Amino acid sequence: MNVFIENDAIEWEQVANGVRRKIMVYDERLMLVKVAFEAGATGTLHHHYHTQITHVECGVFEVQINGEKRLLRQGDAFYIPPDVEHGVVCMEKGMLIDVFHPLRKDFIE
Repeated sequence: MNVFIENDAIEWEQVANGVRRKIMVYDERLMLVKVAFEAGATGTLHHHYHTQITHVECGVFEVQINGEKRLLRQGDAFYIPPDVEHGVVCMEKGMLIDVFHPLRKDFIE
C-alpha cells in the first residue's frame, strides 16, 4: 500500500448520471473516497452497515439523514451512523469527501 496518494494517479469512475467517484486509499478498516457531483445529480437514498463521515469539499448539497434534511455548503460535514438511511441532492456542482469504516468492499469488487 502506498502511504502517499497522488490525486492525478487515480482515475475517476462514473457511478451514476452526473456522479463520479475516485477511491483514494483504503485498508480493511478505513476508506477515503472523493465523489464529484454535477448540479442536480443525486446520491439516492440508501443505507449500509458502515459508519460514514463526509466533508463538503465544495458546492451545495441538500443532505437527508434519517428523514431530516439540511442544506450544507463548502467546509461543512455530516456523520452517518451504521444502517441509517441517507442521500444527497447536489444543488450547485460540488464534491464530497467520504470516509468509511470499515472499507466499502462493494466499491472495489
